[in-house]
Amino acid sequence: MKGKFETIVSGEKPVLVDFHATWCGPCKMLSPILKELSAEMKEQLRIIKIDIDKNQELSQKLNVRGVPTLILYKGGEPIWRQSGLLTKVQLKNQIESLLN
Repeated sequence: MKGKFETIVSGEKPVLVDFHATWCGPCKMLSPILKELSAEMKEQLRIIKIDIDKNQELSQKLNVRGVPTLILYKGGEPIWRQSGLLTKVQLKNQIESLLN
């Protein structure tokens, strides 16, 4: 997974990574928000979801302690990180301010 993850986040398009878990309530609430955001921002942004229980090594390496944790990568580097639930408006505004 490691090599593949690095390849994905190092692409030309910025990548928002959603670290989540199947048992996490806030993660379930964030999922439709990310789907809408993905549709609205598909030209500027790629969104991927990573299950922390299935990818423990990567989650530990990136120091993901709580879910949901969102990390925005640009050119392979993390430029923003947030744990917890955000509204779609908050999330979109944050991402747009970082990418513009």
